[in-house]
Amino acid sequence: MAIDIEELVAIDVHTHAEVAQDGHGSLSPELFGASERYFKAEGHRQPTIPEMAAYYRSRRMAAVVFTVDAEHATGHPRISNEEVARGCAEHPDVLIPFASVDPWKGRAGAREARRLVAEHGVRGFKFHPSIQGFAPNDPLAYPLYEVIEELGVPALFHTGQTGIGAGVPGGGGIRLKYSNPMLVDDVAVDFPELRIILAHPSFPWQDEALAVATHKPYVYIDLSGWSPKYFPPLLVRYANSLLQDKVLFGSDYPVLTPDRWLADFAKLEIKPEVRPKILKDNAAGLLGLTK
Repeated sequence: MAIDIEELVAIDVHTHAEVAQDGHGSLSPELFGASERYFKAEGHRQPTIPEMAAYYRSRRMAAVVFTVDAEHATGHPRISNEEVARGCAEHPDVLIPFASVDPWKGRAGAREARRLVAEHGVRGFKFHPSIQGFAPNDPLAYPLYEVIEELGVPALFHTGQTGIGAGVPGGGGIRLKYSNPMLVDDVAVDFPELRIILAHPSFPWQDEALAVATHKPYVYIDLSGWSPKYFPPLLVRYANSLLQDKVLFGSDYPVLTPDRWLADFAKLEIKPEVRPKILKDNAAGLLGLTK
C-alpha cells in the first residue's frame, strides 16, 4: 500500500533508525550515551523499524527513516542501508527510506548510492558532516553528490550543534565546524539541481542557513531536533514569509517525539495558510509524493 497523502496529517522528514536487527547501535556506546544525556533520554528503549511504523501509522503520519554511515571517522560499523530500506518497504504506507553513505568511500560510495536507489527504493540520502568527519564542500564527496543529483533525490545535511559527543572530552572527536550551513552553500552552487535539506535550526549559524535557503532555490530547511518553543524569532519570521514553501516538519525521533514537537508547534505564531505547508505539503512535493 502506497502512502495516501490525503489521509496524512503530517510528514516527518527526520527520524533515526538507531538499532540494527542484530542489536548493534548506530553509534558507539560513548557517543550514544552523550546524545541520550544531551536530549535527556537516558534509558529510553530504541524502537525497531516495525515499531516506528506502528507509531507513525497510529498518528496518521509518514516518516523519513535513516541512519548515519560514519565508519571512516568513528571506526564504528554502520547499520546496513539495505536493512533500513527493507524495513521501510514492509511499511510503505508510512515509512520512506533514506540511506547514508560515508563520503570517504569516494566512487565506491557513489556506486552504492546508485544501487540503493535502483534496487532498494531509497528516496534520499543523509549526511552528518561532524560525525562523518568531512567538510560538505570537500571534493572527496563530489562523486557521491553527482550521482544523487542525477538520480533526482534529496540530500539532507545535519547543520549546527549536535548532541552527539556533547560533554565527552574533546567532543568525542566531533568537530562542529563541519556543520556550518555555509559549507553546503558551495554544494548548492556546484550541484545546482541537487535538492538539499539543511537539518535543524542551525545554532549558532541560523542566519547563515536562512541566507542559503533564501538565495538557493533548491535548498530547504527542516525544523527537527528542537522544540518549536525554542525556535529563534528570525526563523519563525522567515518560515511565515520568504521560506514558507521551503520549511519542513521534522522531529528527530526518537530523541524528540513528534507528539511533543507538534504540541509546541500548535502554540507557535504560524499563519493558518502556512501551517499545512510546513507539516505536509512542502515535504510531499519535495519527496515526489503528490499526485
